[in-house]
Amino acid sequence: MRKLFLATIIGFIATSAGAQPRPSSVAMSCAQARNLVASRGVVVLGTGGYTYDRFVTDRRFCLPTEVTDPAWVPTADSRQCFIGYRCKESLMLNR
Repeated sequence: MRKLFLATIIGFIATSAGAQPRPSSVAMSCAQARNLVASRGVVVLGTGGYTYDRFVTDRRFCLPTEVTDPAWVPTADSRQCFIGYRCKESLMLNR
């Protein structure tokens, strides 16, 4: 029983150590958020509360059936900061 307990505790610690919080746009300046997307090419970014989305620098990071849509997010110094794009399904392909 003791071995099972220790194994469970070790597993829990290893799992929680791997989970890292996602960066949040509201904790950054507009320039920092824009530079983060630009430097990584693609990033999942928290946008306040429990909301988040995937942002990209250009269409290379989207699926072949997707197009880019301009993305604005709230940041520490701006209510609407252009940081890049979101990928979305092309309406032309859905016809």
